[in-house]
Amino acid sequence: KMNSAVSEEPDALSVVNQLRDLAADPLNRRAIVQDQGCLPGLILFLDHPNPPVVHSALLALRYLAECRVNREKMKSELGMMLSLQNVIQKTTTPGETKLLASEVYDILQSSSTADTDSVNEMNYRRRKAQFFLGSTNKRAKTVVLHIDGLDDSSRRNLCEEALLKIKGVISFTFQMAVQRCVVRIRSDLKAEALATAIASTKVMKAQQVVKSESGEEMLVPFQDTPVEVEQNTDLPEYLPEDESPSKEQDKAVSRVGSHPEGAASWLSTAANFLSRSFYW
Repeated sequence: KMNSAVSEEPDALSVVNQLRDLAADPLNRRAIVQDQGCLPGLILFLDHPNPPVVHSALLALRYLAECRVNREKMKSELGMMLSLQNVIQKTTTPGETKLLASEVYDILQSSSTADTDSVNEMNYRRRKAQFFLGSTNKRAKTVVLHIDGLDDSSRRNLCEEALLKIKGVISFTFQMAVQRCVVRIRSDLKAEALATAIASTKVMKAQQVVKSESGEEMLVPFQDTPVEVEQNTDLPEYLPEDESPSKEQDKAVSRVGSHPEGAASWLSTAANFLSRSFYW
């Protein structure tokens, strides 16, 4: 009976991808963490045998951890830190997924001190930067992009889709107010590949944000010559156009601020699926 009930629900990858898409919108992040079923479900997805499900769950958790008030609850949620450690330590975990899990773990582990003391916050940021850029870890680097044309959520979705297709992209965070995207990539991936992918949208163009010796930020344009981008072949296409909640701008199911009942009802569907799948 349970199997037939579950088969009527969307599959695990669809659910986790929709949670990831909802979590990408800052207006939804508190509601998702406060929901009874979604955070425990995301933790259980970290043990899923399908690698794209694990990676998508980690992206969702990374978005949720962007919201400072979520961090303590996330850290104390049963199984959260242990499951993140398991992903990091498992020998079969892909490199990009390990780095993403390490980043989420680092943010949550440092939350109690980083939120209460500004000096600790600075130290935390320094440690986080060293984790990715220091001499002990040559596997990842951070690139800050200024993206001309990144001015609404549909453009952000286009940008997300382009970045997700690049092999070697670990995670990314948008700063929509200043048209920026902070991207974590493997050290062997050239930043020009990001520019090529964003240019492929035909409506946006990226420049790299770098700091001069005096500490001032400068925009450095990429060469117009496109570079060859290695596609993610092991990850399936994320969400079909007609299933992705972020595409329906008029309904805005992912905007809790404007239509709380829409997101709440979707979260309820996700929670029902999670409880049927894991808590029978």
